[in-house]
Amino acid sequence: MVQEKGLMITKRQIAKMIDSTLLKPDATSDDIKKLCRDAKKYNFASVCVNPCFVSLASDLLISVDVKVCCAIGFPLGAATPETKVFEARDAVRNGADEIDMVLNISALKAKKYETVKKEIKDIVDVVGKVAVKVIIETCYLDDEEKIKACLIAKEAGAHFVKTSTGFGSKGATAEDVALMRKTVGPNMGVKASGGIRTIDDAVRMINAGANRIGTSRAVEIVEGIGQQKLLV
Repeated sequence: MVQEKGLMITKRQIAKMIDSTLLKPDATSDDIKKLCRDAKKYNFASVCVNPCFVSLASDLLISVDVKVCCAIGFPLGAATPETKVFEARDAVRNGADEIDMVLNISALKAKKYETVKKEIKDIVDVVGKVAVKVIIETCYLDDEEKIKACLIAKEAGAHFVKTSTGFGSKGATAEDVALMRKTVGPNMGVKASGGIRTIDDAVRMINAGANRIGTSRAVEIVEGIGQQKLLV
């Protein structure tokens, strides 16, 4: 899964690493329709939406190779495990292909590691083959906690660890992405999200070890590439 450095990468390849994201509280159905139109045009990896828009996005993307990703326990991670499991199950029933869940940050910081692990595993189990990305919200954690969160997510069977919700005090950094990649190894996904606004930001995260990029600026990023290949 790790992108080797020193390779040329095309606009299309960059686009296929992007989760085009719209999680604003005032987003409308028309906004989601535009998100999906753009995702089809640029062939993004997925659109990432709130639960109430999963059915709409799924209907709009049914015939194309763009996944629907749903945010669960978002943005605080403070819902009960039962609530998160219900949200995840409901999202999959409505057409979600991927789940981005926020782990229980308070439990992690209190060292209630089995509680954190069980919550993640319960969601992994209930969604079956659907990919689960665990948002560890790096801005609230020290390096030891980041490492522990990544290891727990891996042990629980998650498919990705993800830096941020975009609603915290700070988004993705290359240093955090590199730490996460080092911790989980080469065969688990690492998603960088939060504050990624330009192609330079995206390339920096890819070089640090990310193989998925979450951003609300997806169109601007790919349009900023032009037709040339990029060295990553």
